[in-house]
Amino acid sequence: MTRGPVLIDLEGSEAAQPDTAPAVRDDIDAPEGVAMQQVAAIAARRPSRLARWFWSIILTLIGFIVSLAAWDYVTGLLARSPVLGGVATALIGLLLFVLLIIALRELAAFGRLRKLDTIQHHAKEALTSLDLKQARNVVGDLEALYSNREDTAWGRAELKSRQGDVLDADGLLGLAETALLTPLDARAQREIEAAARQVATVTAIVPLALADLFTALTANLRMIRRIAEIYGGRSGALGSWRLTRSVLTHLVATGAVAVGDDLIGSVAGGGVLSKVSRRFGEGVINGALTARVGVAAIEVCRPLPFHAVKKPSVSGLVGRAMSGLFNRG
Repeated sequence: MTRGPVLIDLEGSEAAQPDTAPAVRDDIDAPEGVAMQQVAAIAARRPSRLARWFWSIILTLIGFIVSLAAWDYVTGLLARSPVLGGVATALIGLLLFVLLIIALRELAAFGRLRKLDTIQHHAKEALTSLDLKQARNVVGDLEALYSNREDTAWGRAELKSRQGDVLDADGLLGLAETALLTPLDARAQREIEAAARQVATVTAIVPLALADLFTALTANLRMIRRIAEIYGGRSGALGSWRLTRSVLTHLVATGAVAVGDDLIGSVAGGGVLSKVSRRFGEGVINGALTARVGVAAIEVCRPLPFHAVKKPSVSGLVGRAMSGLFNRG
């Protein structure tokens, strides 16, 4: 049994002091939004010319073999039983008719997206040159675009009653933006919040490998397609994929899909959550990156550029999306 404290002398060593102790790093294993980074890489990756030739030849060869096999089958069936051969011919004809309708719908979808892009381009030119005549043409195109939509009836009536009093391009396009596009902007923002919430939830809760990647890819595809539908650019399968590629390619080129300090700072509570649980922090970052993709989709699909109306912020969208889902600490 000892009396008093026991002192252990460490020879050749200096006592550790708070001012000389190494700093504790809090950025180790910080969340980086891996799922959204991979989604952006997948969607923005452009296949090589050799790969495009390869897949084109493969698809052409498969189509040729299938059509030749169907021809041989129908002709053989007609020789054996004219009735059964006629039924098979009718079914194949119906299939070709449906495929033709699908192709026409895809072409119409590309046309709608091109129309949105054309209106936006003319609106930017009118704002730059302050050309009142061109601004009136843009407003006419907008009214024609939304003429059959009940959700824009009030805005079209408001625009029609007030546009005669506006005598400058800037004010006329601002009036059209507030009257027609403000309700559509609110709907598009709700779609972004829902997609960000879904991606964040699955990333934080589901531990399965690739589940967050699959959820991020499908949620972003669905979000971009619905945003295009809200603004009048309803797209098909090929149109949605092309639109998604254009949005994510733009974000990758500008570095907007990378997790920067501005994004980390805009995500309320993300740093605290990442210290409690890495998956929670990763979920918040993936949700914030989804919101950033949604804002870019609005800018691409919106027929008018943001001018009189403020562009939605990522921090505001993420804050509303995560409200009640994650504790902000």
